[in-house]
Amino acid sequence: MSRESAARFILPFLGLAAVLALWTVVSHTVAADLPSPWKTWTESKRYIFEPFFKDGEMNQGIGRLAFYSLVRVAKGYLLALAIGTPIGFLLGLSRGFHSAFDPIIQFLRPISPLAWLPLGLVVFQKSEPAAIFTIALCAMWPTVINTAVGVSGISQDYLNVGRVLKLSKFKMMTKIIIPASLPYVFTGYRLSLGLAWLVIVAAEMLTGTPGVGGFLWQEYNSLVYSHIILSVITIGAIGFVLDRLMGLVEARFKSV
Repeated sequence: MSRESAARFILPFLGLAAVLALWTVVSHTVAADLPSPWKTWTESKRYIFEPFFKDGEMNQGIGRLAFYSLVRVAKGYLLALAIGTPIGFLLGLSRGFHSAFDPIIQFLRPISPLAWLPLGLVVFQKSEPAAIFTIALCAMWPTVINTAVGVSGISQDYLNVGRVLKLSKFKMMTKIIIPASLPYVFTGYRLSLGLAWLVIVAAEMLTGTPGVGGFLWQEYNSLVYSHIILSVITIGAIGFVLDRLMGLVEARFKSV
């Protein structure tokens, strides 16, 4: 093993050890209520080793709760892509559509999911569709913007070739526009997925539905701080895995 390979393998463990050491020091000095790494481990072992147990609606293994959250994320994320992708293509292809709707998109894009969720509850009267609505509405903007940028930035030479070959609009779209804009589109998809995962945690915390976010809020109200840390670690780990998986898909399409 070369020195660089050894460093890439060892340095992450050294970083983790430093974080655990800092966590231990803080829990014993500055924040007495913050559980130490060892206490967090001992109080959370059942949720880790029995990730799919179920003793009640909210007293469930962390794996089962994460599955509930991921199902909601998948529904909202797919809805976001189904809405955001065609809007992005229309923005990139039509100057008129861009002029008409870009100001509206820029107005809606910064609105927090915490503001959209109550509106979703008013419209749908149930927490599940309201959460999916909030995920879709908040997560679609990176897809819309990146798709529009990718389409509008296609080299004019490619479009001229299509015109010289007298390609139909359908073939122009499938043979030139979509392949040329795919790197931007998948960057938008990757950003949307990360945003969808952030939104579901907030939505579950507000609605109290079973999931990682709902579990986190329940344990905070119960003053079980070790389980809060378990939830935070779970959220970070799943977000990291989702980003890496989407990154692999993105790299695959960029290399084609």
